[in-house]
Amino acid sequence: MGHGDWMFFGGGYMWLVWILLIVITLIFVKSISAESNSKNDKESASDILKKRLATGEINEDEYMRLKKNIEA
Repeated sequence: MGHGDWMFFGGGYMWLVWILLIVITLIFVKSISAESNSKNDKESASDILKKRLATGEINEDEYMRLKKNIEA
């Protein structure tokens, strides 16, 4: 057991440890970011209903009927 054994763990392949640490950190940050974005992207049922009325997909009578169902 000479100094060559320490080179394997300490010096020679230390760059591999740093790369793995950076990759794991990036994956962790990306997953947290994706979770927060997905929570913000969810629209409420009333918002969707308003958009459908605005685009002409449903008429005002149908809007009122569906709105009552949502609120009930």
